[in-house]
Amino acid sequence: MGKVFCLMGKSSTGKDTIYKALLQNKELGLEKMVPYTTRPIRKGETEGMEYHFTNEAGYNRLAEAGKIVEARAYDTAHGIWRYFTVADESLDLQEHSYLLIGTVEAYVNLKKYFGETKVCPILIDIDDGERLQRALSRERKQEQPKYVEMCRRFIADSQDFAEEKLAEAGIEKHFYNNQLSECIAQIESYISASR
Repeated sequence: MGKVFCLMGKSSTGKDTIYKALLQNKELGLEKMVPYTTRPIRKGETEGMEYHFTNEAGYNRLAEAGKIVEARAYDTAHGIWRYFTVADESLDLQEHSYLLIGTVEAYVNLKKYFGETKVCPILIDIDDGERLQRALSRERKQEQPKYVEMCRRFIADSQDFAEEKLAEAGIEKHFYNNQLSECIAQIESYISASR
């Protein structure tokens, strides 16, 4: 029986880098659970890799078909952006374990959908000053930087990942990304022990 490992953390904590490293570790045998979003694709992203990119009409079609496991909507400086997980024919927890990037809210809803014992949290943490520097560096590389949205996300993350919300969701362990290879090794051990 497989499990869903939900990788979470504030923006710019290194989730994408850690996600890619965990998927490359063939000993872990993790499959991708690619979430969907209605936000615009960023430079360097590829459809079907980080996200399935769609629009509001695509979101509505999936919702009407009853395929959405969990969904979040954010009122950004550029309009409503949705992030959501879809249950489709590619999911088979009888045969595989999956890795996805999500939020605390997504983690809670994944547990409701798949069951408490089927979903494991992986919370990445880092110093806020380092996180802000990373976010600014990443945004500067965009063709049209969205600094207002970057700041909104930074502030919203403080609320979304508040200790009270983490405790409510049953998330106790933090993996600190102060040294990337050490952080990845700790997560790999956790995944192996969680099976």
